Amino acid sequence: MNDDAPGGQEPQRLSKVVAALVPCSRREAEQYIAEGWVRVDGRKVEEPQFRVTSQQRVELDPQSSLQSPEPATFIVHKPARMDTQQALALLGAENRWSGDVSGIRRVKSHGVGLIPLLALPAPASGLAVFSQDRRIVRKLDEDAKVIEQELIADVTGTVAPNGLARLGRGLVYEGRAMPPARVSWQNETRLRFAVKGIAPEWVPWMCEEVGLKLTALRRIRIGRIAMAGLPPGQWRYLSPGERF
Repeated sequence: MNDDAPGGQEPQRLSKVVAALVPCSRREAEQYIAEGWVRVDGRKVEEPQFRVTSQQRVELDPQSSLQSPEPATFIVHKPARMDTQQALALLGAENRWSGDVSGIRRVKSHGVGLIPLLALPAPASGLAVFSQDRRIVRKLDEDAKVIEQELIADVTGTVAPNGLARLGRGLVYEGRAMPPARVSWQNETRLRFAVKGIAPEWVPWMCEEVGLKLTALRRIRIGRIAMAGLPPGQWRYLSPGERF
């Protein structure tokens, strides 16, 4: 775009034009733009600093409604063999689950300052969490040892006598007793672990201790938040009423 607009007028910031169009405050105008409610010559523009001339058509979606500027928390179904940074890269609009019922409109600022919580090891799949919300970060960090995680483990081999009982009572690693776990068979080759204070990366060693070899691990729940029907490689927002 040229620096000088036709008619001798300087191009103006889109936020200033929207503020006059609505009318509203400059901050509200920036939010309308960031939430994707504004089009310039028919094209959605999400940068408040974008400059427009008097010859361009600026439109506000008639269905526009500003949401509360709350920090975001993402629930992701991380595929196996994907590390944390690769999982973070999934959080684009194109991977949002169509079943997301949070009602939250995605904005670019939701991708800033996200912290991975209770990270899964790369070989594992399942429920992963990324958040900007200090309350969520504090809870999943400080209360990590008391929040139950549910894991599904695919295994091969023959379990040692009293193997599940040993897992349940708590194995001993380098002289220290691990927390007890609730472990049960889902079928002949699949175990369900419900654990507190045991990170997913310990599960392969736990299986080996009772004669089993882990072939796949998937986390399906953290506290009260379950993965449910979320497809691999897709994400949804944590809804305002949901709690871990």
